[in-house]
Amino acid sequence: MKFHYTLPAARTPEGRSAPALRWGIVGPGWVAQRFVAALQKNTRQIAYAVAGSALSKARAFGQQFSIPHAYGSIDELVRDNNVDVVYVATPHPTHYACALKAIQAGKHVLVEKPLAINAEQVRGLQEAAREHKVFLMEAMWTAFLPKFDVLQQVIDQGAIGEIRTIIADHGEYFEQSHRIMRPELAGGTLMDLGSYPVALATKFLGAPEQVLASGQTAPTGVNGQASIVLKHKNGNQSSLHTTLFSHTPGTAVIAGTEGYIFLEGMFYAPGNFHIFNNDKQKISYEEPRFSYDQLYHQAAHLAFCVADGLTESPIRPLADSLLTLQTLDEVRRELGIVFNDI
Repeated sequence: MKFHYTLPAARTPEGRSAPALRWGIVGPGWVAQRFVAALQKNTRQIAYAVAGSALSKARAFGQQFSIPHAYGSIDELVRDNNVDVVYVATPHPTHYACALKAIQAGKHVLVEKPLAINAEQVRGLQEAAREHKVFLMEAMWTAFLPKFDVLQQVIDQGAIGEIRTIIADHGEYFEQSHRIMRPELAGGTLMDLGSYPVALATKFLGAPEQVLASGQTAPTGVNGQASIVLKHKNGNQSSLHTTLFSHTPGTAVIAGTEGYIFLEGMFYAPGNFHIFNNDKQKISYEEPRFSYDQLYHQAAHLAFCVADGLTESPIRPLADSLLTLQTLDEVRRELGIVFNDI
């Protein structure tokens, strides 16, 4: 029997069709470099200002990307009335404070994942954004990729039936000197790598009713790897793994009553996935694998939302970010991992 199914087309808008906003970049590091490069290549968004922990860093970043205004602190940047939206790409423990300053200054805000380092901080940012009537979103770039729009449509159309199981893995090798190894920066595998499998599981199976986790500590004291089992509504389950000790395939499976979807590694990024029915017949979605160029989709989405008067994303609402952090909080409790939380 032939697998009669036609893949839907991605509904993701073309990046240059988004209305232009003036962006202030906070945290001129590795991810901000790739984000700004993607903006300038693929959109009409304007990299207007940059702020760093030192003015020299901001100026160097500004020169690299032809950004006209450089500041030595976020306080100076958010006082600039020409900045429409602030992109926060600072170390994890500072996301909350930086985002809050931008919100209180009346700026729209895009915060690198994780939105904050615990659920309490996410709730605080959510309340502040509502009070000041500004747009707030987590930069979980996965959610805005054309690949994941197609994937969502496949699931909504019932191509694999009712989802019962999610299996996801994300592991990368890091040297001891990398900032992910530093406890004071909320290091370890959970916030950086583990957020992707957890976000996938909670998106498609909802909040876990039970969280089980086993972990291993890295020499610097951060969590080095974790295996997580989530029990969801109706007994559905997720089996998740993340490690910073080694590269792993980084694949994911979304399994339902009528078939399953296999996402090639790195599952959260641009790349291929394959739909199998219960007769193991296959239909494939194919695209070039892993490209930071596609970081621009989240910025274009934000610009469209702001133009429409929205204060949250319909694709990655704050409730989804909160659920991810609530689940990670439970995993940390299971593993005895403590950050300098509020």
